[in-house]
Amino acid sequence: MLCLVKIENKIVRKMSRIGKKPIPIPKGVKVERINGVLKVSGPKGELTAQVHPRIEVEITSDQVFVKRRSDSRTDKALHGLWRALINNMVIGVSQGYTKKLEIVGIGYRAELKGKALVLYLGYSHPIIFIPPDGVKIEVPQPTNIVVSGIDKQLVGQVAAKIRSFRPPEPYKGKGIRYEGEVIRMKAGKAAGK
Repeated sequence: MLCLVKIENKIVRKMSRIGKKPIPIPKGVKVERINGVLKVSGPKGELTAQVHPRIEVEITSDQVFVKRRSDSRTDKALHGLWRALINNMVIGVSQGYTKKLEIVGIGYRAELKGKALVLYLGYSHPIIFIPPDGVKIEVPQPTNIVVSGIDKQLVGQVAAKIRSFRPPEPYKGKGIRYEGEVIRMKAGKAAGK
């Protein structure tokens, strides 16, 4: 997050201090670094990441500290990025991530056939989507889809892919949307008369 601060009639860019915050390690989660590869394992699963060579990770018994080598602009950016990525890994293996989607439209629905998600979205054919490994898809109701997993990036990517099959249109709001997403509706031609 970037905020601008006015000091003595000069606008100074002040960066967020996210990188300096320690990452707490919950009970049941194990974090270790072997040859530049960070491995985080917990009750939900295991995640690994190749840490950038300009970032140093210090692991204690209950916290992880992310440190940068210099105060250059690139290192500052990497500092906050890697702190956030490692924090997402720790939360993923301990709690997991979910994204909920809603289907709006007459006759629009979803169902699971084995592992494949079958979507009926008003096209001449159903859309069959097979999720990648590490992502679980549930259909509690024909108009609701729940995407869950331990990798935040992968869960978000799969949810965005499902939404892209029929994004909400601005006149009636028909399509697939995230739960709680607000669609800006347009007035039709009849409203202009």
